[in-house]
Amino acid sequence: MAPEVAQEAAPASGVEEGEVIGTGRASYYGQELAGNRTASGERFDPSELTAAHRTLPLGSRVRVTNERTGASVIVRVNDRGPFADDRVLDVSESAAREIGMIRRGTARVRMELLPRRRG
Repeated sequence: MAPEVAQEAAPASGVEEGEVIGTGRASYYGQELAGNRTASGERFDPSELTAAHRTLPLGSRVRVTNERTGASVIVRVNDRGPFADDRVLDVSESAAREIGMIRRGTARVRMELLPRRRG
């Protein structure tokens, strides 16, 4: 089976809120990184709905939909990554559980940029 080519999401500038910003393979990270500092400076908590993305501004909110199951979750980008070439997003363990990707470890996902929360 040929490796899947990731379609990297565009940076938030020039992207309309609510627009699909990319698709590709996502993975998750959990307890092994709990407590480590993220790129935003906060400590990683696998029970929070967060994600790592290479280019989206920290604090961006993204709806992540598992294309196989149709389940979706809203995450906040608080870290950089993933560092595997075939991945477009790393989500927290809690987010992975919400969209049904714990068992397989990865999933093909669609990402949609959402407006930032006010206040």
